[in-house]
Amino acid sequence: MRLTNCEADRVLHWLWLVPALPFAGFVLLFVTGGRLTARATAAIGAGSTGISAALALAMAYSFLRALPAAAYREVLWRWIGVGPLDVGVGLRLDALSLIMMLVVTFVGFLIHLYSTAYMEHDEGTFRFFAYLNLFVFSMLVLILADNLPLLFVGWEG
Repeated sequence: MRLTNCEADRVLHWLWLVPALPFAGFVLLFVTGGRLTARATAAIGAGSTGISAALALAMAYSFLRALPAAAYREVLWRWIGVGPLDVGVGLRLDALSLIMMLVVTFVGFLIHLYSTAYMEHDEGTFRFFAYLNLFVFSMLVLILADNLPLLFVGWEG
């Protein structure tokens, strides 16, 4: 069931960005492989999660304004299509997943912020923030998945 409020639908259309930003941070940190300074590494790690948390807050505002809609669902692309089986990569936002999305993004952002000072002089800073971003991405996929195969991908992450 899609939301009826046009303004809320416009904001919630960007739901895919909430898990995509931590994943982009993971890829960027993994590809650079420690060639960045510790400060730049922390900025990318915390920044991608912080922007994701800000987007989650905007999603919460739009979702709550569009009540009494039950859920928002967006299929990004077709993943598995064999005979009558059609599984897409899709995200579903309802009241429970909204609360969990806010918890994961904000707590993840606070952990990133704390870790910037804690990991400042460690050699494996880039690896730590890359894996932390991958963990936040996996948790968001687990929370927002609209089918069991995608939920399994998030669980295994």
